[in-house]
Amino acid sequence: MAYSDQALLSVDHDFVNRLGASAAVEVPLEDPMTPLDWAVRHSWQIAAAPGFADDYASAIAAGVQRPGNDESVISDAELRSAVQAWLTAHPTTP
Repeated sequence: MAYSDQALLSVDHDFVNRLGASAAVEVPLEDPMTPLDWAVRHSWQIAAAPGFADDYASAIAAGVQRPGNDESVISDAELRSAVQAWLTAHPTTP
């Protein structure tokens, strides 16, 4: 994994929006935080999930036009799993 690939993925608009969609389902959010707020705040950590940056770089090299939006690059199941793993490692306190 190259840090440059992780950095590109973490700011990919499509990836961040998909991360927000996952957060809307998986993350117990406190007002006024929205799922997109959570996604922006944690996009760097989720982009560091094993294999994500490498898959993203491979998709770019293969000419995928919107790799952050393409579920064949990073599937919704992989994204959900990464969010759940992050939440397990960083539980919120009431």
